[in-house]
Amino acid sequence: ERLVAFRHAAIGQHRALQPQQPPNVVQKTFRAEALARLQRAVLADCGVTERLVAFWSNHFCISAGKGELARMWAGAFEREAIRPHVLGRFADMLKAVEQHPAMLFFLDNQESLGPESRAGQNRKRGLNENLAREIMELHTLGVGGGYTQEDVTSLARIITGWSFAGRNRRNAAPGSFVFNANAHQPGPQTLLGKVYPDDGLAQGEAALADIARHPSTAKFIATKLARHFVADDPPPALVARLDAVFKTHDGDLRAVTSALIDADEAWSAPLTKIRSPYEFLIAGGRLLSRVPEEPGFYLNALNTLGQPLWAPAGPNGFADTNAMWAAPEGMKLRLDLSAQLASRLGNNLDPRDMLELVAGDAASADTRRTIERAEQRQQALALLLMSPEFQRR
Repeated sequence: ERLVAFRHAAIGQHRALQPQQPPNVVQKTFRAEALARLQRAVLADCGVTERLVAFWSNHFCISAGKGELARMWAGAFEREAIRPHVLGRFADMLKAVEQHPAMLFFLDNQESLGPESRAGQNRKRGLNENLAREIMELHTLGVGGGYTQEDVTSLARIITGWSFAGRNRRNAAPGSFVFNANAHQPGPQTLLGKVYPDDGLAQGEAALADIARHPSTAKFIATKLARHFVADDPPPALVARLDAVFKTHDGDLRAVTSALIDADEAWSAPLTKIRSPYEFLIAGGRLLSRVPEEPGFYLNALNTLGQPLWAPAGPNGFADTNAMWAAPEGMKLRLDLSAQLASRLGNNLDPRDMLELVAGDAASADTRRTIERAEQRQQALALLLMSPEFQRR
């Protein structure tokens, strides 16, 4: 409730649609949301659910760097639109994401007016296609998914009027999703070969529901999941199996996730995937039993390592490949961070016992030998954190 109050307070103070909140309120809210996310990830009994939250938050990313509203809403967006649906239906997550004020603000849909709508005629403004394009290219069908530029324009028309309430809105809480009928493009629209009648908000919701079930969406999501959890070049048979489960179970992500976990390829593939900076830090916290009491260390480390929390450089999110995270400079920064952690905690821990927790029988002879030959426990712990067994997943 306090976070919602902060969020509503921010809306109540900004002029037009541009936030003017004092930075301390914005920063306090961001840090509180960040701490909650970090604590849940470190303390989770089942890490796979938190991995899914991070995966889907990056898939449907916004950027806290967009402005103060985005920074206020970044954590709420993940908590409200992503987390409840990671084991639910993809169509439900898609709707929650595209109607969340954070996404609408991030991709400027509140500025999109139907050219023939009352607002469009009065303000002499037209469509903004940002959200429509990213829905099709990044959120559902994927590049080469069978849509055209005309489909993008049609979807942009369909979702005109999707906005969020400002401080002067009388019939909606500030910061909540609203449908502005005066900004909605009138008339039926044709999208991906299907005609959608002009029935206001329901027109856009019907279009999203159909896109969520499109065959290209199933393939795109199956490929991204397999790439994230298994390999940069995922096994085609695994992708085909996840694709089929997605279609057969109407986008049930619990069924898709179960199929992924049960797949032989998920366990037999070589451990080549490098942990992202966020995964590296969370794994370190779990290994060292260090529950975050304040988010500063993690936020600063993520900034240094090139993966600032909820702030990718673009709407395509952070790359999910080894090429992104295995660069020499990035590994040097991880080494520096590992040395800092080891200097604080190394005397109280036995890295040899911790290696058994990390890898067990999978630990290589080289890694065992390297840790055993370390001159100090701090040095051994730093080497453990930088070992292939810990850096890969």
